[in-house]
Parts: sequence; structure tokens; C-alpha cells
Amino acid sequence: MARNNRKIVPECHKAIDQMKYEIAAELGLPVGSGVAQFGNVEFATELGSMPSASINEGYWGHIASRDTGAVGGSITRRLVEQAEKTLFGL
Repeated sequence: MARNNRKIVPECHKAIDQMKYEIAAELGLPVGSGVAQFGNVEFATELGSMPSASINEGYWGHIASRDTGAVGGSITRRLVEQAEKTLFGL
């Protein structure tokens, strides 16, 4: 069986990424360009439990799976809400 992994709307990647970082900020997760505002990440890098070189905009390795799952769930929830509004004209 042949698979087609082609995105239907390839331009959506930027919008989804923006939504991901907005939700992470709402949940108080230290990722993205706002990572410097979280003192606990700076403290963790000083202690050596988290290498400072690994903290960059695309790095989520220091975030717990439960938290990243919450971001993904929130993205899905918002996308479903937007689709319902569009379909039902709410």
C-alpha cells in the first residue's frame, strides 16, 4: 500500500508552530524565544542538569512528556473549535 505524506496545505506549518508556542507560553513552559524569561531554566543550566547550548527555539527536550502532550491536546482542541465555528457558523 502506497502512502502519501504530502501536506494538503503546506503553508499551515507556520500557523501551527505559532499556535504551539502561544499555548506553551500560556501553560508557562520554557520553550521558544521566551525561554530566557524563566529563571528556573537559567538556574538548571548553571547547575549543569540542562546544558545551556541545548536551549534553543526548537528544543523541547527539557519539557516533560505530560506537558508536551498538553500542548498537543490544546492545539487539537482549538483546531476542532475553529472547525466547528466554521461549519456551524457559531
